[in-house]
Amino acid sequence: MRAVTDQAENPSPPPLEEARWIRDAQAGNREAFGRLVEAYWPRLYRWLFQLTQNRHVAEDLAQDALLRAWEHLRRFQPGTNFRAWLFRIAHNALYNSRRGPGNRRVRLPSELPDQEPSPDARLLGRELQQRLAQAVAALPADWRAALLLRVDEGLSFRQIAEITQTTEETARWRVYKARQQLLSSLDPQPPESS
Repeated sequence: MRAVTDQAENPSPPPLEEARWIRDAQAGNREAFGRLVEAYWPRLYRWLFQLTQNRHVAEDLAQDALLRAWEHLRRFQPGTNFRAWLFRIAHNALYNSRRGPGNRRVRLPSELPDQEPSPDARLLGRELQQRLAQAVAALPADWRAALLLRVDEGLSFRQIAEITQTTEETARWRVYKARQQLLSSLDPQPPESS
């Protein structure tokens, strides 16, 4: 989880610019929608990759979510949170894909491909980073989704609840339980006394 550096590397577009892109895209401007895709692809892909642990599946789901967003863009209500709306579409695509036949998940390494490690990651050390990635991957899917939306995307509990179709209280509980499980799994075991 590299929330601080990822948000700095992939900042959300300025609100006025994003609103203009949305308005233009709703009017049929593909170039404006392309700007939205460029702005949100890295975050959407990263979140889906962390949920699926499969870069091909994450790419497919991100593309599917963006195509659905384009198809239903006229339904988006200006003034609401576009990022939360887009992540909700991706969440639906993920869960719809798990219902279908032939649902096979292939586990790949937990690090994202072709990304330079951040200074924070170097400080944590490779072993701790691997343990953290394994611990996050071992979380129940609902907990992991809520935690990543909170930590990596900085979304509010209300927005997480909207995306995951739960209550705000459930979103808080899932993030809390995910953090609790991560802490317990990363807590060094005390030496056994003989």
